[in-house]
Amino acid sequence: MAKRKKKRRAWTSSELRDLKTMARKKTKASQIAKKLRRTEGATRQKAFSIGLSLDSRS
Repeated sequence: MAKRKKKRRAWTSSELRDLKTMARKKTKASQIAKKLRRTEGATRQKAFSIGLSLDSRS
């Protein structure tokens, strides 16, 4: 059986709003990713591309 290729989903404006809000509240990157139903890597990459920092979160 062939593997299904995952399709990339575009970020919606509401997802971006939630990402910014949670980043300001110092929410862990893993929790943000879970809430947005995205991978942690995708979440960190998007945050970086729009100028948000998710570093130093335990």
